[in-house]
Amino acid sequence: MLAASCLLSQDQFLCSICLDVFTSPVTIPCGHNFCKSCITADWRINRKCKCPCCKRLFDLIPELHVNIFIAEMAAQFKQAAVKDVSEIAKPGEVSCDFCTGVRLKALKSCLVCQASYCEIHLQRHQKVSGLLRHKLVVPLDNLEDRICSKHGELKELYCKTDQICLCHFCSETDHESHDVVPLMEASKGKKAELGKMKVEIHEMVQERKLKIQELRQSEKLSREAADRQIADGLQIFTALTQFVETGMSELTEQITQKQKTTAEQAEDFITELTQEISELVNRNVEVEQLSCSEDHLRLLQSLSPLKASLPTKNWTDISLRQPSYEGTVARALAQLKESLSQRVEELLKAELKRVQQYAVDVTLDPDTAHPKLILSDDGKQVNHSNVVRNLPDNPERFSFCVVVLANQSFSTGRSYYEVEVKGKTKWDLGVISVSANRKGQVISCPEAGYWTLQLRNGNEYVALADPDVLLSVKSQPQRVGVFVDYEEGLVSFYNVDSADIIFSFTGCFFTENLCPFFSPCFNDGGGNSAPLRISVVHET
Repeated sequence: MLAASCLLSQDQFLCSICLDVFTSPVTIPCGHNFCKSCITADWRINRKCKCPCCKRLFDLIPELHVNIFIAEMAAQFKQAAVKDVSEIAKPGEVSCDFCTGVRLKALKSCLVCQASYCEIHLQRHQKVSGLLRHKLVVPLDNLEDRICSKHGELKELYCKTDQICLCHFCSETDHESHDVVPLMEASKGKKAELGKMKVEIHEMVQERKLKIQELRQSEKLSREAADRQIADGLQIFTALTQFVETGMSELTEQITQKQKTTAEQAEDFITELTQEISELVNRNVEVEQLSCSEDHLRLLQSLSPLKASLPTKNWTDISLRQPSYEGTVARALAQLKESLSQRVEELLKAELKRVQQYAVDVTLDPDTAHPKLILSDDGKQVNHSNVVRNLPDNPERFSFCVVVLANQSFSTGRSYYEVEVKGKTKWDLGVISVSANRKGQVISCPEAGYWTLQLRNGNEYVALADPDVLLSVKSQPQRVGVFVDYEEGLVSFYNVDSADIIFSFTGCFFTENLCPFFSPCFNDGGGNSAPLRISVVHET
């Protein structure tokens, strides 16, 4: 069959209406063949049953049946056509808009029809007189965008003035005085821009890949830190639970032992009383017998011994001693509290030791110091003086508040430093944003970029949190530790001597570098003359 089909021309299997290889071919009574859909549509449009080839009219619409033989031959021709791989449109090539199934390469594009045609579907434009006047060009995709909607011509020029594509008619009318160049010339410059853009895109992709790695690493570190904290917390609270369970067990044992002693005493009394009752019952029987006896000698001889054998113990004043449970629970709680306090103190010291590993070297920045502040040569100490030094009023310097910042700042990770406050009745410590206001009266609160703690009147500790928080401090710190976790949004203040947390700012959102903040406050005529001193961190 295939060999025979090769002797036939493909034109013999083309529908004269659609000029394509038959699809569901039918034979009408005159003997001509057409696609079933083509002839049916032709008769419907013309409202006559006439053969498009021989013009024969039919009175009635013939019953149409698919010609199986011609359909098989047409299918073989279609398969033979697509076997030539070179005719099949590849990615990036313009394909025929009218091919169904496998799409062939377009041979021409029609500017009037705004469609592209392969060799087979182009035949109508080469045979039909009305289509011969259409303008055919090399195959182009996206024809609607390439054709000028005003003049119907290809856009082959580029207006640099308005940065749009034009046809020749547009360049001679609306853009006559503009800088117009051919598309090829304009695209050369754009290709250079595309080259730069390609490099930029590649760099952006690489940056984002690196950021993904960074985020994954950060998430991994966060997960590991969380696992460690959970394990530490579990260990801590397991130990505390054991303390409580041990205390409860000892309390229960103590109360139970008292109750057991009381129960044993009661049982001894009951046993003794039961025995005396038994003896009395026996004596009563003897008394009854003597009472009924007529033997006077026996009665007189037995009475005295009978009286002597009666129990002599006086039970009137004997009672069960009730144990005292008052204070047992209180004493147990006091002992538990002492044990827990010791354990909590150990845990707090362990926590402080953990943050102390993030210790950083901090020195004072003289360019930020208020003119009444005196800094040591090593930048580790500051105190207040009544003398105003003649210093330049640079933007970094505090002009009203007696404050100095550190040379260092924090923008990531965790940082810790300690300040000696011994002998002072007033001070302010903490961190501030680098852009926080330093001129005039300063409002110290997180909204203004200040996360600070202050001491007033020797024993009043206040966290400036807006509203301020008055703190209860168990013991007055001689050294204050400041811990910053930038990503966690945490600023904590520690009493280094007792390892207690004085206060923590939590849930903060930092967007700028944070600078350590120091204010020794006014010396108050010598009452607050002790300096603030940045001390060396020694692990607790």
